[in-house]
Amino acid sequence: MSQHDPLVRLPLRTDGPLEPPADWKRLREQCPVATVELPSGDTGTLLTRYDHVKALLSDPRFSRPAAEDNSARIAPEGAGGVSTNSDMSLPVPLKGEGHRRWRRQLSKYFTAKRMTALRPGMADMAEALVDDMVKSGRPADLKAALGFPLPVYVICDLLGAPVEDRDRFSYWSDAFLNVSRYTKEETKAASTEFMAYMSDLVAAKRAQPGEDLISTLIAESRAEGEGLSDPELLGTGMGLLVAGHETTANMIGKMVAMLLADRTRWERLLADPSLVRTAVDEVLRSDANLGGFGIRRYLTEDFEVDGTVLPGGTTVFCGLSAANRDGHVFADPDEMDLTRSPNPHLTFGAGAHSCLGQSLARTELQVVLEVLLRKLPSLDLAVPVAELKQVEGLTVGGLQEVPVRW
Repeated sequence: MSQHDPLVRLPLRTDGPLEPPADWKRLREQCPVATVELPSGDTGTLLTRYDHVKALLSDPRFSRPAAEDNSARIAPEGAGGVSTNSDMSLPVPLKGEGHRRWRRQLSKYFTAKRMTALRPGMADMAEALVDDMVKSGRPADLKAALGFPLPVYVICDLLGAPVEDRDRFSYWSDAFLNVSRYTKEETKAASTEFMAYMSDLVAAKRAQPGEDLISTLIAESRAEGEGLSDPELLGTGMGLLVAGHETTANMIGKMVAMLLADRTRWERLLADPSLVRTAVDEVLRSDANLGGFGIRRYLTEDFEVDGTVLPGGTTVFCGLSAANRDGHVFADPDEMDLTRSPNPHLTFGAGAHSCLGQSLARTELQVVLEVLLRKLPSLDLAVPVAELKQVEGLTVGGLQEVPVRW
């Protein structure tokens, strides 16, 4: 494979629901700066080496495509939401001082210390959900019983959104993140509904503040006179609801499936629960089911990668999962080493645009694993790994169901 080979088409094919595409290794070794064709028919550039991906993500000049950028579209015929195209970007600043100010406002609420304070409540909710799953009998779909509801409860509690609206959040999130399931009209309608809902929620918090994050951000804005604007509050709430439950819900299911796919991994954790923290990060590094597109960056000026000059106007796809298996950075990269430390994976991105909620996601995944190991030590997959089915078209990846028994 070389720069002169035919276009690479995304998403790449895999040999199984938890397996990485074989092309990743060839791309890293032979064509680390590859031209790719997307489902829309547009073309972009794919980076698969760790150093290249980290360098671009860490470069403050570039961010995800904005509505005014003529960037490559992922979804065919312009369908798909904010994670697939750029015509409905959330109203939050994407770069420069505005972005830095926005992150400063929010980052103090997602520190590891604050997440530790939330941990007991998460554990109580996880235990209750596991108890309900057991009462309903086996086999059970762990994603539906635990993976989906737990992050929804957590993010709704954090933001002060009614948890009974969780099915609406799920629909809106799917419409935002799916490449192929919805038409352009359906996605626009979902976006309009979601914006109206969040506008009403912000207005309600302004009228009757609570102890939640949105109320706190509104109060800070009043007190300091330079906090988040109403559009920024709207975009922040929408972004956190989507990212705070859809990605984690899918990751919980994938984590359990990956650990049970080789039962020796589960047995290792049962024998030494202190490995939960490093195991969670190793699962995040090893996850090959991240939707197949990676993180997009729009080049506003020329950028050199490995001797290749990518011109301004190029849409670059940073292959996080491929980079996470780069043998120049990780020993035995295709092996899941539950003791791996340090583990500088790029699953949460890098630089100024790294995931704000990564401490929240890590905490939820650790809590889920601790609760399952304690309450259901005999947990196992109820179907062969090959029968697990991926969610089609979802840019964050996922499994349709995770059938389990105990």
